[in-house]
Amino acid sequence: MTPDQQPRPAGKFTWRMLATVVGGQALVIFFGALTSRGLDPDQAPVVAGLTPFVLLCALAVLALLAAGLMRRPFGPALGWVVQVLSILSGVFVPMMFLVGAIFAVLYGYCQRLGRRIEREQSARALTEQES
Repeated sequence: MTPDQQPRPAGKFTWRMLATVVGGQALVIFFGALTSRGLDPDQAPVVAGLTPFVLLCALAVLALLAAGLMRRPFGPALGWVVQVLSILSGVFVPMMFLVGAIFAVLYGYCQRLGRRIEREQSARALTEQES
């Protein structure tokens, strides 16, 4: 078997898909932050003296961080934290309830699909090694 035919490391396909979803979500969350600022330019602090704009920007940064850490063992769990916080951000921008739910479903689907594809790739690689 040549080096270019070696099977991929376990989890590589899944973490790439999940990182793509959460990375795209970070952009959408940032647009939600801009929307919150546009809807209420004189925002009052809501949590620890922070405005909804600042909180949503921090969530967007957390999503980017989660995308970058997706290959770590705690990466997928951090991605789920981003999903929950994204849904909860609907308190500030009501449309974020729907956007967060859509991304959570997409994240869960990609996690499930990635695992299935990796199992199939492992089985195929094992079959190729045996023959």
